[in-house]
Amino acid sequence: MNLYAESRGGALVVSVNEERLDAAIAIRFKERMREVTSQPGGRVVLDMSQVEFLDSSGLGAVVAVMKSLTPDRRLELAGLTANVERVFRLTRMDSVFVMHENVEAALRAGLRHVG
Repeated sequence: MNLYAESRGGALVVSVNEERLDAAIAIRFKERMREVTSQPGGRVVLDMSQVEFLDSSGLGAVVAVMKSLTPDRRLELAGLTANVERVFRLTRMDSVFVMHENVEAALRAGLRHVG
C-alpha cells in the first residue's frame, strides 16, 4: 500500500499512489490511513488522482477511514478520476464527502474557511 503524507496549508495531504483501491488492498489501506492520521490535526485531504478503479470494498475503506477520525477532523477527497467519481455519485457518497477537483483546490478552499 503506497501512501505518501505531508502537511500542506494547514491540512494533512495523503496521496494514494495505487491504481486500484479494491478488495485486495482495502484492509491495508485502512490500516495505513489509521497510522498516518493518528497524530492530532485538522483537515485530511485524500488525493485520489492516481486511483483509476474503486470497488465497494475500496469505498467502504474510505468511509471507514472517515469514521475513524475524531469528530473535529474532516476527510476531504481530491483529484477523483472519472471512474472513481462516478462510484461516489452513484452511491450518493458525494453528499457525504467534500470533493475537490485537485489538492490545490482543496487547500484554497481551506484557506477561504479559515479567514
